Amino acid sequence: MGSKTKWLFLGSGLAVGIILGLGFAGKPAIVSPVHAAHPVSAEPFTASFESAVELVASRVGKTVVSISTVRTQRLPGMSRYYFGTPSEDDIFRRFFEDFFGEMPEREFKQQGLGSGVIIDKQGYILTNEHVVADADKITVTLSDGKEYKAEVKGTDKRSDLAVIKITGDNFPAASLGDSDTLRIGQWVIAIGNPFGYALHNPEPTVTVGVVSALHRSLGRSSVDRDYGDLIQTDAAINPGNSGGPLVNLKGEVVGINVAIFSTTGGYQGIGFAVPISSAQKIVAKLIEGKTISYGWLGVSVQNLDDTLAQYFGLKEKRGVLVSQVMDKSPAQKAGIKEGDVILKFNGVDTNTVNSLLKSVGTTEAGKKVRVAFIRDKIPFTVDVEVGLRPETSEEQLLPSEKDKDVSAYWRGIRVMEITAEVARQYRLKAAKGVVVVDIKPDSEADAAGMVAGDIIEEINKTVIDTIATYARVTQSIGAGDCLIRSLRGFFVLKGGKK
Repeated sequence: MGSKTKWLFLGSGLAVGIILGLGFAGKPAIVSPVHAAHPVSAEPFTASFESAVELVASRVGKTVVSISTVRTQRLPGMSRYYFGTPSEDDIFRRFFEDFFGEMPEREFKQQGLGSGVIIDKQGYILTNEHVVADADKITVTLSDGKEYKAEVKGTDKRSDLAVIKITGDNFPAASLGDSDTLRIGQWVIAIGNPFGYALHNPEPTVTVGVVSALHRSLGRSSVDRDYGDLIQTDAAINPGNSGGPLVNLKGEVVGINVAIFSTTGGYQGIGFAVPISSAQKIVAKLIEGKTISYGWLGVSVQNLDDTLAQYFGLKEKRGVLVSQVMDKSPAQKAGIKEGDVILKFNGVDTNTVNSLLKSVGTTEAGKKVRVAFIRDKIPFTVDVEVGLRPETSEEQLLPSEKDKDVSAYWRGIRVMEITAEVARQYRLKAAKGVVVVDIKPDSEADAAGMVAGDIIEEINKTVIDTIATYARVTQSIGAGDCLIRSLRGFFVLKGGKK
């Protein structure tokens, strides 16, 4: 199995090389911070570009803080020593305990570093959730070197945002802008404390770049963070920058720096920030310590390409294709099925997966909305009562070909049957069907975008429940196109080969 397919399957939402900038690892109404802030930049900059950057650095820099965290881990006394393989270590541990008794647990301190921005004169600071997650102690250092102990007021793992507070008043507070008005090519400034542990300087670092792209999606990570609508910038962002502000030339915060794409762990010109307009929707609830809720439709969807649009008889690439409907979900209760193409959600066009996810996520649970879709070229409209997004996270591991008999290759695909034992052993969501264990390079399946780990549920609308059914269906297919529905979505395998 090629390394390409392994990575594609095992990736959990973030591409390989997406680095959170830290040492360790809604529907709420749009509101302003609780107290009226005194923005440090009240008037627009009309001077030269160089002067504008200097003014932003001087004024907004005062609102940017360094966040130092300490997390305590309790580990078995022998766990810090490594003598061989995990099994060998376990044998040694049991041998040692038989003679000397169980070793007491030891505490280890793990330090982390990030950035934040003061958004209110009373000391409320906006940062990333991953900066302060599981921290036992949080120390905030202002640009003038003063240190404060901080407490967490509220966190939201899904958006990767958190609000912490330091005691005091009349702190310099940043002015929050409107990220919805950003344009590609617009100049922006990233401010934070990258590598602060090495620089030993409380003053923040300032880097300049442009908005490289908008509405970038890094998918959903293995820890249930959803990076689905980010600002991309080439302003230098490095480890430690997480939680710091991305600012326009007016001195307004337009984003909260969150991640970088890197093959080395350092700056390569591709950084990402959470849009401040999205953050503002949940700031008040975070300050109050409330849980942030998200709407849920209960479907897996995929973007249409030309091949899929043609196969489903669509004249143009409009809408998103439903590839999976969750059991007992709002979508299932409303009658939405796999293969439907959703065109509108609550009156808003849904021509991309991100647009649908954003519309659903910001809809209050319990609200009834109208969903328009096409099924078999016929338009339908149904009312759906949006549910509350459940907090679930399941990991899938790829079975080995040695575990069970596998099929011969068909159109570049080799599969293995999913028995109850295999599903339990590898924590697969599906308890029946077949799982792809290999894809031949340059095959029809490879060209369609299938990868090892895809679970095949249907071929040409025939349910694939066993490897025998898979063999019978594939042998009956001629040289024409065929439609595969997998747990990950629909794929059209072009004809021409068997």
